[in-house]
Amino acid sequence: MKTATISQTKNSLSALLDLVRQGETILIMDRTCPIARIEPIVRGDASDTVGRIERLERGGWIRRGNESLPDELLDEPPPMPRAGADILAVLLSERDASR
Repeated sequence: MKTATISQTKNSLSALLDLVRQGETILIMDRTCPIARIEPIVRGDASDTVGRIERLERGGWIRRGNESLPDELLDEPPPMPRAGADILAVLLSERDASR
């Protein structure tokens, strides 16, 4: 359970409500005394995904596209890996290169 002070709640209510949409319970504190609890009404519906996408967009992690995907993109099968390819080795080398 996440806790937040009254001033934190006032300043970041939208972000806290996004957490509630994802199933998190928020305990509102007045100094050291708990005064309220914000809980989700429904868990696991489609609004969870919408809240998560909106939070990622506000945080600058994603940018929604404004055009639809071309039909031919979805008709083609995904590329197949080469025989003997080691995806773990590739991921580890990318991680080491970014340090």
